[in-house]
Amino acid sequence: MSNLAFAQIIASELSVNINQVQAAIDLLDEGATVPFISRYRKEATGGLTDTHLRDLEERLTYLRELDDRKKTILKSIQEQGKLDATLEAKINSVANKTELEDLYLPFKPKRRTKGQIAIEAGLLPLAELLLNDQSQDPQTAAQKFINTEHNINTTQDALDGAKAILTEQFAENPELVQRCREYMWEHGLIISEVMPDKREEKTKFSDYYSFSEPIKRIPSHRALALLRGRNESILSLKLALKDQDTIQHPCITFVSAFANAQSFWLKDVAQWTWKVKLSLSTELALMTRMRENAELEAIRVFKENLRDLLMAPPAGMRTTLGLDPGFRTGVKTAVVDETGKLVHYETIFPHMPQNKQKESLLTLAKICKQYHVKLISIGNGTACRETEDLVKALMKAMPELNLSYIVVSEAGASVYSASQLASQEMPDVDVSYRGAASIDRRLQDPLAELVKIDPKSIGVGQYQHDLNQIRLAKGLDAIVEDCVNAIGVDVNTASAPLLRRISGLNPNIAQAILTYRNEHGQFKTRNDLKKVPSLGPKTFQQAAGFLRIIGGKNPLDASAVHPEAYPVVEKILTDMQLPITEAIGNKDILTKININHYTDQSIGIITLKDILLELEKPGRDPRPSFKTVQYKAGVEKISDLSEGMILEGVITNVANFGAFVDIGVHQDGLVHISELAEKFVTDPRSVVKTGQIVTVRVLTADAERKRIQLSMRLQPSSNTPVPQAKTKNPAPIKKPLPQQDKMQSAMAEKLKDLFGR
Repeated sequence: MSNLAFAQIIASELSVNINQVQAAIDLLDEGATVPFISRYRKEATGGLTDTHLRDLEERLTYLRELDDRKKTILKSIQEQGKLDATLEAKINSVANKTELEDLYLPFKPKRRTKGQIAIEAGLLPLAELLLNDQSQDPQTAAQKFINTEHNINTTQDALDGAKAILTEQFAENPELVQRCREYMWEHGLIISEVMPDKREEKTKFSDYYSFSEPIKRIPSHRALALLRGRNESILSLKLALKDQDTIQHPCITFVSAFANAQSFWLKDVAQWTWKVKLSLSTELALMTRMRENAELEAIRVFKENLRDLLMAPPAGMRTTLGLDPGFRTGVKTAVVDETGKLVHYETIFPHMPQNKQKESLLTLAKICKQYHVKLISIGNGTACRETEDLVKALMKAMPELNLSYIVVSEAGASVYSASQLASQEMPDVDVSYRGAASIDRRLQDPLAELVKIDPKSIGVGQYQHDLNQIRLAKGLDAIVEDCVNAIGVDVNTASAPLLRRISGLNPNIAQAILTYRNEHGQFKTRNDLKKVPSLGPKTFQQAAGFLRIIGGKNPLDASAVHPEAYPVVEKILTDMQLPITEAIGNKDILTKININHYTDQSIGIITLKDILLELEKPGRDPRPSFKTVQYKAGVEKISDLSEGMILEGVITNVANFGAFVDIGVHQDGLVHISELAEKFVTDPRSVVKTGQIVTVRVLTADAERKRIQLSMRLQPSSNTPVPQAKTKNPAPIKKPLPQQDKMQSAMAEKLKDLFGR
């Protein structure tokens, strides 16, 4: 197929103009990246977004693979001397790989079968006779085919051979196979049962010990849970029909209809075909289809959660104190300055068994004073809430420090701290302190730090280890690339992992940029990038618009305006008789420009609008402003929760069935999709996203099973009584524990004594 044929198919699927798709395909084939096309080739593609382009690129790859497979199959059938015009037309018109393999099945080289042996014994005419003339008596017809030379000694032997031939023909009939598959997909039930040896055990799959659901409608998370339960030998899975859908037997519905069977013998062949051939292959195909659908949906959710996490608001490059909590091993502290450099680290032991709270508070106070720390990041692992209490005590005792803090996800920090990159960035520093520094940096700039970690280690997906790892990695890498390029990077401060995500760059070129920067100092202009070895004209074109020079010679180098558009900007400024410094950020002047005067073959209205928008707010960051969550004092574990309690928390993960919220008790609570809003919600992401701060109400809290049910519906105001569940013995609402204020007051007095206040 030609690119035009591919473009026609994709344009129809994406509901866009074929010229847009054709232009995008041409650009991709020329080596252009998705971020570059979506940002700087909007005229050519009609403004296709990066999401459209990712879908287009994935679909194009599939269609090309399908086309290559068609050529291979056609060649194979032709070499067998069995290719005719009708079959060739069918193969060329197939739209997916499954149907293509169905057509190829009768011609696929296979080992010698019972049907082939029967054909060699001369029983094909008998099989055709009984199929085409169903008035024939099978026993009478078979008498003529007894052949002792081929071990056909009785009429039953002949009929068994004819049965084997027809069974294989039915099972290899593409139309029949597809009809069976689609019927079972429409009406089939996926049924799970606990394995006999696990019946008495309580596991996380207990809800599926006796479970059934239409396979067509089963949501992604349940499908993956069932498959994992089977893989762990806890559940058994099978595909079945409801009694009313069976109509005696599925093979009667299909095989008999196909064969127009009137004889009992042929109906028996039909039932046998389903039992030994079609039922097994159909179940396998539909289980595979269910898994693939579930994987695609799980990967989509993973990608969107990752996007939200990477695009989380940065606290900004300011000196930050990171705390990696722990009990026995102590709390690791690390201070990173406004450039992200580790400048101080040590361990304090405020918690059991050492309980050196006074010494720990004194140490933290001295660190904050010495390095002018205003922001503290706390890892959300073991001893998180206890460490948070310690910080609150410090803030109460030393209000003049103007401290604020936020709890940060530790996911992936240990992966980074043990990596080669971490050892290069912080040589001779223990891995535990590297983890604390990473917690610091991901607060300063989440994107810049998280790109150093394998996206699969960040922990915002469900059942990620059960998914197709190649497809998952490709999808997540695309999200990271899109996020990095949406923001852009300062080429004079960016790390190698950040640079290699820039459009057109790879690890080798990213390292070459760092080497050049180390040897020659900071880049003064974007054109200086052309001096980097291996960074050629094509790479410069793809990357330049996303690499920023802050404080360089040309103010445009700090913006998202591409160097290829500099001439038109200069022409506009010349016509207005204004220096660039007066035009940048001046909305009144920029809105008066008639962009129609500056269009040409290479730059159109869309690009010019983007240029003026960028000049109005050069280097604007699309991420939202930074906020912190405030956990409720005295609520530190599940047993501290009570029904109706109103809490603040942060969304840690969004799935199709709801959202998980960290409310500060070391176990995320679930807001089911039905509890996300007063209105009906079909997609949780339309209401919440990862990293969002929300207010929730506790519905139930099960400490034994570590399950917390939350709601974002009908939030009571501060002066509205909290509704109580009507039970025979309603549990009283727990009051916030007073120990927190007592501990803070005691520590405050101790610090006053220590500092002579």
